[in-house]
Amino acid sequence: QVQLVESGGGLVQAGGSLRLSCAVSGRTFRRYFMGWFRQAPGKEREFVATIGLSGSNTNYADSVKGRFTISRDNARNTLFLQMNSLKPEDTAVYYCAARILTATMSAADYDYWGQGTQVTVSS
Repeated sequence: QVQLVESGGGLVQAGGSLRLSCAVSGRTFRRYFMGWFRQAPGKEREFVATIGLSGSNTNYADSVKGRFTISRDNARNTLFLQMNSLKPEDTAVYYCAARILTATMSAADYDYWGQGTQVTVSS
C-alpha cells in the first residue's frame, strides 16, 4: 500500500510563492509516475503537472506553465511543486497522485492520492 502526505500549503498574497511537498511511503517511490492536481470549490479536479520516473520528463497545464515547477527526490521519496507568481485563480486544494504505468493528465488514471493541502492566494 502506498501512502501520500502533502504539506506546504497556506495563505499567500498574489505574486508570492509556495513550495508543496508530497511524502510517499514505501521503497518503491522511484517506480511511480507522479502528478499534482488541484480542485477549487464547485469545480472538478484538474491537472496541474506530471513528472516521469527519473524527473527528466515533465508536463504542465497551460495555466501554470512558466510559473510552477514539479520535481522529485527519489532518495527522499518526495515530490515537490514550486509555485511562483501565484494568482488568486490558483486557490484550490492541491493533491499529489501516483500511478505505475505512465504519466497522464487524467485524474481518473491515478491509483493513489494524498489527502490534499489548501492553497489560498489573496488579491
